[in-house]
Amino acid sequence: MDAVTLVPNNSLLTATPEEGRQLAVRMSRLIVKATQPDAQIREQLREVYASDAAMLLAVTHTVAIEFATIAAANNYWR
Repeated sequence: MDAVTLVPNNSLLTATPEEGRQLAVRMSRLIVKATQPDAQIREQLREVYASDAAMLLAVTHTVAIEFATIAAANNYWR
């Protein structure tokens, strides 16, 4: 099993808020992969959360937390 790199390029710095948001989504996906390394199981679980509003809100919360961290690291792009 290869280790998952949880912070791509070992940096939270991005040029724009849009790039920061994309990084937040990527990092959120990477933590799922690290938590459940079996791709087949992740694929099976996708059907479960895709139709569960509470689980989808949990996903958006995770991305929001990652984005807040990235925004702070980028001094809110000031």
